[in-house]
Amino acid sequence: MHSREDIFTKEGKSFPGKTYTEVVLEPAYDEAKEHLLEPMMAINKAHLIMLYEQNLISNDEVKKIAKALCSINLMELYTSNYTGEYEDLFFHIEQLLMKQAGDIAGNLHLARSRNDMCVTMFRMAMRQKLLQAISSALALKKQIMAFAEEHLHTLMIAHTHTQQAQPTTLAHYMMAVGDSLTRDIRRLQQAYQNCNRSSMGAAAITTSGFPINRDRVKELLAFDELAENSYDAIAGADYLGEAATAIQLAAINLGRVIQDFLAWCTQEFSILKVADPYVQISSIMPQKRNPVSFEHMRSILSSCVGNTQTVLSMLHNTPYGDIVDTEDDMQPYAWRSAEILEKIYRLFACVVGTMEVNQEVLRQRARTSFATVTELADTLVRTDSLSFRQAHHIVSKVVKKAIALGISANEIRLSLLNEAALEVLGRSLSIDEKKLEQALDPVYFVEIRTLPGGPSPSEIQRMIAIRRKQYLSFSKWLDDQKNQIEQATLHMDQLLQEWSEAR
Repeated sequence: MHSREDIFTKEGKSFPGKTYTEVVLEPAYDEAKEHLLEPMMAINKAHLIMLYEQNLISNDEVKKIAKALCSINLMELYTSNYTGEYEDLFFHIEQLLMKQAGDIAGNLHLARSRNDMCVTMFRMAMRQKLLQAISSALALKKQIMAFAEEHLHTLMIAHTHTQQAQPTTLAHYMMAVGDSLTRDIRRLQQAYQNCNRSSMGAAAITTSGFPINRDRVKELLAFDELAENSYDAIAGADYLGEAATAIQLAAINLGRVIQDFLAWCTQEFSILKVADPYVQISSIMPQKRNPVSFEHMRSILSSCVGNTQTVLSMLHNTPYGDIVDTEDDMQPYAWRSAEILEKIYRLFACVVGTMEVNQEVLRQRARTSFATVTELADTLVRTDSLSFRQAHHIVSKVVKKAIALGISANEIRLSLLNEAALEVLGRSLSIDEKKLEQALDPVYFVEIRTLPGGPSPSEIQRMIAIRRKQYLSFSKWLDDQKNQIEQATLHMDQLLQEWSEAR
């Protein structure tokens, strides 16, 4: 054990202690300069504009502070290291402003607190991460629709409980993936909307006695709404929990698809061939083409889920108020999860857009598989007026007999079907050989399933057309949000530049 004096000798007797700096302050500073510097500067600008418009600072003061703000070298801050001279990035910037403008720069902190500033910065950082993730998700959605259109007629066997179930098409599967992605985009969009609320003006927790304009700051920072109740504005962290949950589910959904694709890349399945830029070779086995891009995506998505779970765990059982649990220590996990999801969306789109599909193997398997026999049972209901349960019983016997004889589905003949019918019904069936062949044809199976959501190529084309309109609607929303933020930033910069240059 170390004595009290030993610890002081090693750590120092003034703030900050060496280990506290290493464990808490330095990592927080590094994260802040990467993710929060621009939001912090934007808040300074917006708050200054509002204070001046509300006649809370003079014309001379606004010019000096504006000039000081414009003089800050962001690149120097981005590349700076934590020295302990200032507690964190906020105080570092505040000191830079006071060096430039004098004590009057301290009035920039009028009617605000680090409480409302921090939550607002966190919301601004998170909304940007969400927009980036949504943007890449939309690019992936577009790639998936193109892939589906290319494979409208690519037969494949759909599985339930990991067993061959019924014929479908690769387009049908990929459109299902696309629809799952659409729901993920909607959840991310909703998380963005709840995140995009301004806490500024809440100050420490109870607003301020100064007549500030919260709505004006909201507008300048391109927020859609206020986090109105000032207590909730600094205490509520569910905006981040919602974002983490949406990201977590999106990562899980995509991971399930990647699990399928990895299996399909095996020689046993022999369905997919990943393009050369996304495979690695073995150091010892010359024949290997390892689809490691899918492996990395799967494992990295798991880390994404882990980061989001960390966010939710750190939120759990924290007091409803301003507390560090929901701030510097937790926020990076949320940022990283969104960044990971965005990157994997981009990589997945590249791999899907370049991989090759063994259509002939898929078609041959569909033709020889017993996956078509549901349609045979349906056909017997139509041709012989049987109940479906009777038809099911007959077809089940046929399948067992065919397996015992070592023949595939497309080799079943009418004689075998009537043999089973005699055992069940005591009579032969009226279905003919042509109808039997048609009922066991996977192409026919797919083409007649034209109900909404079915695999028929015509139905898939209808769905693609609708989803292209959805894509355009999402894209317009995304462009509008980006433009709103860009225009607000440009407006503030122009105002401050004019004031800083005014005489």
